[in-house]
Amino acid sequence: MTRLILASQSPARTKLLADAGIGHTVMVSDVDEDAVQARYGVTDPHDTALLLARAKGEAVAALPEAEGALVIACDSVFEFDGESHGKPYTAAVARERMLRMSGSAGVLHTGHWLIDCRDTDSGNGSGATLGAVASAQVSFEDMTEAEIDAYIATGEPLHCAGSFTIDGLGGAFIRKVDGDPHAVVGLSISTLRRLLAQAGVGITDLWTQG
Repeated sequence: MTRLILASQSPARTKLLADAGIGHTVMVSDVDEDAVQARYGVTDPHDTALLLARAKGEAVAALPEAEGALVIACDSVFEFDGESHGKPYTAAVARERMLRMSGSAGVLHTGHWLIDCRDTDSGNGSGATLGAVASAQVSFEDMTEAEIDAYIATGEPLHCAGSFTIDGLGGAFIRKVDGDPHAVVGLSISTLRRLLAQAGVGITDLWTQG
């Protein structure tokens, strides 16, 4: 039996996997994102998403509980006006961002990092450590200040890359998505399929496990 570990505490990512019929367990990494970025210096949003996903994946893969499993880690970064936007955390930052985003568009980059922790000596494991980024352009409706304030008051955007969700209340403000919508939620199922294939695992092998 092939075990898949999701190295993320994101309920949205867990739901994506569950809805796709992919059995998995959750193990959260204790990665300091600011420290990782400071160590490697300034990178563009695309590379930042991949860098943080790799750091989280490697942290979980190093745990004894990950032995014999596949680990998938993800991180999302929103690119707007050439800047990287992670989680806003505060209402003031979220409001400033959303006022700028209103009626405009940006690109959501979700980095994926897969690590095969299965035994290579037995022939079961590939030893693979692989990464890929799935990106999608997100176009926003014109938003009133009252709508922005009401949305922020729910708390939903404070812990989301770019200060919005597509699968929650924030979906009301998204006009269209060009690219993989799953990437905007936080985990591209088709990208996971490609990474698994490179590690010698078919995604259908995970369908019946729960």
